Amino acid sequence: MAEPRKAVEPCSIIIFGASGDLTSRKLIPAFYHLYKEKQMPADFRIIGFARREKTDASWRDELRQALDQFSRTKPVDDKIWREFSQHIFYCQGDITDEAAYKKLEQRVASFGRELLRRNILFYLATLPSQFGDVVEHVHRAGLLKKENGAGWQRIVVEKPFGHDLASAHQLNSELTRYAREQQVFRIDHYLGKETVQNILMFRFSNSIFERLWNRDSIDHVQLTVSEQLGVGQRGGYYEEAGALRDMVQNHLLQVLALVAMEPPVSLEAEPIRDEKVKLLKSIRPLQPENMARQVVRGQYFAGNMNGELRPGYRQEPKVKPDSNVETYVALKLFIDNWRWSGVPFYLRTGKNLPSSASEVRIQFRPTPHVLFAALCGHELDANALTLRLQPNEGIALRFNGKVPGTSLEVRPVRMHFSYDSEFGAYTPEAYERLLLEAMLGDATLFIRRDEVETAWQIVDSIRKAWDNKPLSNREFYAAGTWGPVAADDLLAQTGHAWREPVVVKC
Repeated sequence: MAEPRKAVEPCSIIIFGASGDLTSRKLIPAFYHLYKEKQMPADFRIIGFARREKTDASWRDELRQALDQFSRTKPVDDKIWREFSQHIFYCQGDITDEAAYKKLEQRVASFGRELLRRNILFYLATLPSQFGDVVEHVHRAGLLKKENGAGWQRIVVEKPFGHDLASAHQLNSELTRYAREQQVFRIDHYLGKETVQNILMFRFSNSIFERLWNRDSIDHVQLTVSEQLGVGQRGGYYEEAGALRDMVQNHLLQVLALVAMEPPVSLEAEPIRDEKVKLLKSIRPLQPENMARQVVRGQYFAGNMNGELRPGYRQEPKVKPDSNVETYVALKLFIDNWRWSGVPFYLRTGKNLPSSASEVRIQFRPTPHVLFAALCGHELDANALTLRLQPNEGIALRFNGKVPGTSLEVRPVRMHFSYDSEFGAYTPEAYERLLLEAMLGDATLFIRRDEVETAWQIVDSIRKAWDNKPLSNREFYAAGTWGPVAADDLLAQTGHAWREPVVVKC
């Protein structure tokens, strides 16, 4: 039986950097669908704050056009949009201008209902370098209070959370100068995906699997996040970030923590985040002398993707012609705790790979080949459990079965669970869940300060080993392939091989 969700209190949502792409592509569509599903508070206001000159009406018109394009349900319901749009307002101002915040404060003060003036969600869709300025200004304007009191104020910030440990620490210090850690909600849209949330439910509510979830039964774990697209127009950003900072530091390590963490004492936010931090701190430090045997980077060169010729990374716009920035990363990590001692965790992510998929593959230990050695030799497949995060969200269990007929032929088969076939096609977009949780004040799906900084410690040790080292020939891969030869070598050391993502079908 589902636990009833508490109602969201009336509140105001202020989006800084509201004229940016994130607002029109993700935030407003998410709020619209929450309103459509009757998940928004009984009364609310959404205020866009940006430099461009607009009226309430002109901004609503812009957002409607964007919603026609980016809504996950089409066509947009005109009646619902008209109702929803009456809650949307615009405030022109520069983030660095103190007078603009006074105007913003006056706009909030004009809302008649007291809860709309006291309960405020600040969404910082700005550059990370501007986070500190925004927080200071809204505090000085009297909109953000650090002390517990009547009403609540919360700050939602987008990644990246710094570009290394030092900058992340500084950024966290700026955010918590005028707000408590409990008021800061660091968003990672991966944690809002339905299947990622289901990892904890799957693990801890099914004793058949939880009893196998350890070194005695599991041979190794593979975590793949692959992207078919190349860098494209994001070359300038990627030259600064690379795949390690862009994907490993947040998405991959977050999913790894959920897959491998110990059971929390409750399903409340802090016990879950405590266990995630413990897991990240249990990852064996990567020593310089072992780095080449545990971490592989790669960069794509020109290749063919489904009949389309793709340019190499160095030919992409705003990319240096001799760039050593990685577009692919593969890691072999060990977790030094009782449950996972000796079990390798293989993580990989890359651009211009054959398919776009995110999945976790739990590879169980092989059975003794005594009974079936004559039939299969050493080809008898080990059992595997695959958690498909996207697309075609679902779970697949791979086991061996007898082929019908008079011979004793054995073949691996799969049992599938598909979200679409079991629960229907409705799957909320990640931002819908995350925005709702932020308004409710539930921080379970958001990243705590010590999580961010622990993840950066892992990544920084890798980046340090790569400094001033050019890519080798075995670290390049053609667009449309599954990565460099060096990534295959990484698994071959222990007799393992990468498995291509599973397609979960109804």
